[in-house]
Amino acid sequence: MSRANRFAPLALLLVIIAALVWRLATPADTSVHSTMVGRPVPRFAPMPATTSRMDFSSSDLAKGQTHLVNFFASWCVPCIGEAKVLQDLKARGISIYGIAVRDRPDDLAEFLSRHGDPYQLINADPQSDVQIEFGSSGVPESFIVDGKGVIRYQHIGPIEPSDVPMIMSKFEQAQ
Repeated sequence: MSRANRFAPLALLLVIIAALVWRLATPADTSVHSTMVGRPVPRFAPMPATTSRMDFSSSDLAKGQTHLVNFFASWCVPCIGEAKVLQDLKARGISIYGIAVRDRPDDLAEFLSRHGDPYQLINADPQSDVQIEFGSSGVPESFIVDGKGVIRYQHIGPIEPSDVPMIMSKFEQAQ
């Protein structure tokens, strides 16, 4: 048996492994598709995030006005950068409701005073129950909810300044 024939199975195995690694490293579709888009928001009850803030429930999201629902936390580093972008969206007329995930009222109040408060209303989600029901996997994450309480768009990760035109377009489409 020649030396080349002995190493042929090893070479074939290496080619197969290289092909698999290449395919896993460069998937055909890198977007994450939400199963919640087109479905009503899950039911949840109001839970105050701080003593000085008004809260909201799922039924408040079905009263005719489109909202951006933003899951965030004071301990979330990307949420700090996103706060300025949310302020810009608020200035452009976007109604933003916040859900503070696994946060303490004092930390939340400090976060809002330091980084800005773009939220009309804020709910607390101390055990991530509402976050899980929405199909959210982390913070920050945002959902555009139409006036009938149906989720029309899910944005995973922080909203960057470059995302503002797209968010504005999705918001207008949901109205």
